[in-house]
Amino acid sequence: MSDRFQSFRAALAQTGVESSDFDLNPEVTLPKGRALRPAGVLAPVVDTGTRLELILTKRSSALKHHPGQIAFPGGKQDGGDVDVIAAALREAREEIGLPSEIVDVLGVLPAHETVTGFSVTPVIGHVTRDFTVVPEPGEVEEVFRVPLDHVLNPSNYIVHSRRWRGQRRYYYTVPYGPYYIWGATARMLRAWATRMNK
Repeated sequence: MSDRFQSFRAALAQTGVESSDFDLNPEVTLPKGRALRPAGVLAPVVDTGTRLELILTKRSSALKHHPGQIAFPGGKQDGGDVDVIAAALREAREEIGLPSEIVDVLGVLPAHETVTGFSVTPVIGHVTRDFTVVPEPGEVEEVFRVPLDHVLNPSNYIVHSRRWRGQRRYYYTVPYGPYYIWGATARMLRAWATRMNK
């Protein structure tokens, strides 16, 4: 699988276009000069020996924001974080118990703008050895894995829509089994899939 990780590094080293929660909704006019808060999320990849798997989380249904949604471990950059990569690694340690020292950062994707006002940088990392998953109480309801080939296949993506703030909003989904992966998480994964399939 080492050749696969080298292909990830090469693809992630290319320049790319930033993505947005508004990509499928071109009629939305975003205010110029808006201030976005920096954040980082980690896409942790595990090599099982037979396939590569991506670790994702299901947010607690008790949370005020995005309850029950599928997400990458990650969050906003704090004052103690050197950069968004450090923020992603710190948040992964806090949310799922992933030690930062066993993550080999392969690269980053261009930032993704969310409807909540964040500029989120997806950080792609190879988890180099086993670790004990420890979900953060009250934040993470479940930690699970999906085959990486599933989310890196553009044909597995479907565009769905729903009404949001009085308007019809379109967004990407990439369902897997019982997991409905959608919104910003699916859009960032779709950007990665596009990058890998150029």
